[in-house]
Amino acid sequence: MIPYGRQNISDDDIAAVVDVLRSEWLTQGPGIASFEQAVAAACQAQHAVAVSNATAALHIACLALDVGPGDLVWTSPNTFVASANCARYCGADVDFVDIDPQTLNISVERLAEKLALARLAGRLPKVVIPVHFSGRSCDMRAIGQLAREYGFRVIEDASHAVGASHEGVPVGACQYSDVTVFSFHPVKIITTGEGGMLLSNDPALAKRLVRLRTHGIAQGSDEMVSTPQGPWEYQQIELGFNYRMTNLQAALGQSQLARLPQFIARRRELVRQYHELLADLPIVLPQPSEESAWHLYPIRVAAERRLEVFSRLRAADVWVQVHYIPVHTQPYYRNLGFKTGDFPEAEHYFAEAFSLPLFYDLTDEEQQCVVELLREALS
Repeated sequence: MIPYGRQNISDDDIAAVVDVLRSEWLTQGPGIASFEQAVAAACQAQHAVAVSNATAALHIACLALDVGPGDLVWTSPNTFVASANCARYCGADVDFVDIDPQTLNISVERLAEKLALARLAGRLPKVVIPVHFSGRSCDMRAIGQLAREYGFRVIEDASHAVGASHEGVPVGACQYSDVTVFSFHPVKIITTGEGGMLLSNDPALAKRLVRLRTHGIAQGSDEMVSTPQGPWEYQQIELGFNYRMTNLQAALGQSQLARLPQFIARRRELVRQYHELLADLPIVLPQPSEESAWHLYPIRVAAERRLEVFSRLRAADVWVQVHYIPVHTQPYYRNLGFKTGDFPEAEHYFAEAFSLPLFYDLTDEEQQCVVELLREALS
């Protein structure tokens, strides 16, 4: 079987984890801070906060920006449900902004139009969560300009985009956002098994994120509301969560991070080859990008043929996948009042799309096999 995505684990990765297993630090330990510092340095950010997964990261990012009942958060409908659910966890309302049909990211034009109408209605979003779909950065400069004009905060959902860049700067530098979120799920660019990371250039925000990942407990006497009675004392000063990453995960992540350029180079090579091999087929290929991390390689076929072609590839053990069912069409969000037709570009894309296998260990021969099977399915 050829999956759509798969991790690569090296002997060095295994050795890094074994070293932790033989140490005194399995859960919390010095490896977490080391991994955070390494990610921050790689992304040119001031602060990094490791957590148990990217959903947890999105959740506490919203909390750290004081999202709560009565607030409004906007995101893309072309994403996994976590990008919207994080605001619902905080009791906030959610809305969506349709996508650009070329980049498949949130449309800056639609965002600007919607913001202008929202200002007239007196119902502007508190936070906008642009999603870097498939590893390609949204137009963050334009989104940042709109954030300054309309006064909303920005959380970059860069779960797909570890190792990507935007205008020559690493995604995660937070040039135009308050927080960036990464995912380290096994099908992503690098993995910690499960895990996530938040990056920010705001020291107060970073401190609060650290507190929220650990039950809301103050990490030092400067955060405590009263003078500690002894070195044993800890004070919970707000409601937080157990969203911590383990030392084992951090060791794997830091080892994987050392190979990030290698992972990205191979993914980009495979993408260039897909573009060449598929150029003559009756499909729509993703827009080229030399800055994308290329977590996914989504193609589009005629909607009336999507199920047939998808099924033929699956039957041949090419495990293609659809990314994503538009969030607003999920039953939970339909119950909130959303309906088919609300975001037509995202729905049109979904009706035609599926992702071809793309991962570091995909061989040229396997890629050629995928292409030949797709060619047969389309013929």
